[in-house]
Amino acid sequence: METKLSFIRQFPLFSALNESEREQLAQMMIPREIPKYSEIYRAGDPSNELFLLAKGAVKTGTHSSDGKEVIKSVIHPLAMFGEMGLIGEEERQEFSQALKENLQVYAVKVGDFHKLMSQNFDLGSRVLLSFGRRLIRAEQKLESLVFKDARTRIVDFIKDSAQQRGLKVGYETLVKHSLTHQDIANITCTSRQTVTLVLNDLKKSDLIYFNRGKILVRDLARLA
Repeated sequence: METKLSFIRQFPLFSALNESEREQLAQMMIPREIPKYSEIYRAGDPSNELFLLAKGAVKTGTHSSDGKEVIKSVIHPLAMFGEMGLIGEEERQEFSQALKENLQVYAVKVGDFHKLMSQNFDLGSRVLLSFGRRLIRAEQKLESLVFKDARTRIVDFIKDSAQQRGLKVGYETLVKHSLTHQDIANITCTSRQTVTLVLNDLKKSDLIYFNRGKILVRDLARLA
């Protein structure tokens, strides 16, 4: 119980809860260990649970009619995913899969979480705001596909990752990630070959340095 409560206190979404409500949420949370590269759920599964990520990284996405994977988002610890059941989704419309390390997640039944939201208006407002942000990101990605070329989309992905999760050291920013070049291609709707070409070009221009699982951005202001 104390491990769950410590996790809840660190989780930004749950700062709206009082101690009694945190204990109530902790009782709802079912711990699960997910092996690396394993699916958490797939399209067509019931949307009766949501997940709180404690350790590891998760990708969510869909497959095109020809079987090509399209990654919608990459989830990192202290984030919620698989929560569309909260707004009426009955069957999953996307998949979720662990990346290159084992996951620690907590599953919560959608019905239980609804009860908690009904008790705490602030929590409900925060969840609604998170759905709004998801919609904005989806619209931004659509605009990027329409108006930006492949190189710009890849550069924007690097910049966004650096700004959201990078470790700043002087002018340089270190981004640790769990993605292959194919994953980055699936996020930016490009090809693996294009991702490799663009990363090598940026490295040759001394704008970034990269190796397995790390991208070092030399100067965000110069990256274009």
